[in-house]
Amino acid sequence: MDKFTLENYNNWLTSDYIDLKDREDLESIKENETEIEDRFYTNLSFGTGGMRGVRGVGINRINKYTIRKATQGLANYILESTGEIGKKMGVAIAYDCRIGSEEYALNAALVLAGNGIKAYLFKSLRSTPELSFAVRELKCIAGIVVTASHNPQEYNGYKVYWNDGCQIIEPQASGVVNNVNAIDSFDEIKLLTKEAAIQDGLLEYISEDMDTKFIEAVKKQIIHSEIPGKENFKIVYSPLHGTGGRPVKRVFEETGFKSIYIVAEQEQPDGNFPTCSYANPEDPAVFKLSIALADKVGATLCMANDPDADRIGVAVKDEKGEWVYPNGNQIGLLLMNYILENKKDIPKNSAVVSTVVSTPMLDVVAKEKGVKIFRTLTGFKFIGEKIREFEEGKYNATFLMGFEESYGYLVGTHARDKDAVVSTLLIAEMAAYYNSIGSSIPKELKKLYEKFGYYREGIIAITKKGKDGVEAIGKIMSTLRANVSDSLLGKTVISKRDFSLGYEGLPKSDVIQFVLEDNTYITARPSGTEPKIKYYFCVVGKTETEANEKLMKTMEDFQAFID
Repeated sequence: MDKFTLENYNNWLTSDYIDLKDREDLESIKENETEIEDRFYTNLSFGTGGMRGVRGVGINRINKYTIRKATQGLANYILESTGEIGKKMGVAIAYDCRIGSEEYALNAALVLAGNGIKAYLFKSLRSTPELSFAVRELKCIAGIVVTASHNPQEYNGYKVYWNDGCQIIEPQASGVVNNVNAIDSFDEIKLLTKEAAIQDGLLEYISEDMDTKFIEAVKKQIIHSEIPGKENFKIVYSPLHGTGGRPVKRVFEETGFKSIYIVAEQEQPDGNFPTCSYANPEDPAVFKLSIALADKVGATLCMANDPDADRIGVAVKDEKGEWVYPNGNQIGLLLMNYILENKKDIPKNSAVVSTVVSTPMLDVVAKEKGVKIFRTLTGFKFIGEKIREFEEGKYNATFLMGFEESYGYLVGTHARDKDAVVSTLLIAEMAAYYNSIGSSIPKELKKLYEKFGYYREGIIAITKKGKDGVEAIGKIMSTLRANVSDSLLGKTVISKRDFSLGYEGLPKSDVIQFVLEDNTYITARPSGTEPKIKYYFCVVGKTETEANEKLMKTMEDFQAFID
């Protein structure tokens, strides 16, 4: 065990700042060098948007101490960059259903209060998009949401937003990160008690009026308010034990959907996720209970949100009566097409914003529809940044919608992050509308493929935990950069896009993308929130069978190449 690791462990083990219970936990691993190293070999990384990690006691874990440190860094940045103005504007704070979220959110509020910065705290769990909305509504300088999104139940996290309701980007991102990393000891962290913070007017709980304002903003995105048979169109919905249940149920009730069936076993918030330990709507396994209910009541559409309700996954019955699971790219394409074909008064300079790892089919469809496409790095904060740039007049463009392949969508500008509440409503509307004209989501998707070509996308995610895993991922990326140039998988490389060097004006990022001679896209990107490296694939074929076979072979060949 190296000196750095051992010193950190001993400092926490003997510090009075660490609660007795937590010191007892550290005492229990005294003979376990592997566990000590994993918890203390490095500080949990505070990236350009926040941090995410496994819950536990240690510097490489999410706990109230690392939350306090992160918040002190944020407070220092607010004070140095905005002074008294930032103090008065304050910071909005929300949290989701995960274990520890409420405690962490309160600790963040009390550190802000300790620095004289007003904290606006939701009384109970709220969705990430409502936090984004509240930052702008309250005219705060910043926002915090405690969540680990769709990660496994042992995780929690902390995301920071700036005054436009978007996750922090430059220059705020580096400013906050540098201030967090500059904190060397617990003595630098200022903390008020809850009672003192309330008495001094530095902690204020956000009223439920904010919920109503958020729901009203979501409802403004409705395209067809009157759809024949809408009240009888059956939908199964699940919040997957998360924050989406209350707002989604409310927005359905207020927009005329009368046949909504909620999965009872997954309706109540529960950070243990007893029915789906990996509450990720990208995973078809989370729809098991939804489909059982749908088959029982005769529904043809199931929808599920992740724990903080910023992502949505879908299951639909196809023409054969089989359940299929449109991927994030397909849902995004369907939503874009539905909006463009049905929304009135669409501005001529409308733009759709997506990411460099989302399907290239988007560009083909958008071109035919006369819509501008902007590509950003992975991370919805970059899509939020584009909204602000559109509003500032940097581009002659009006935001229509944004989406990531990872099941995140935003229609409207009420939030500046992906919003599963508005997405769930519009997907329900889209499905009900197509049903009213004798069509369906699978039929409409097939029409797009028949017209533009059969695009197929796939992802391989490899988990590599711990210090060795970080080094292994770095080695893979450096090897790809050094050893792949002219050909890959026996095909000519038409374009090698190394985003670490900067590409088409985008910020530098550890991503590399290869475009092959047959319009196959292969992209490698280490995850920013999990110990994973992800490989994204997209192929195109003349038929569905050809595209499916081509995707399978490409993924298998690339996996063998990497191995």
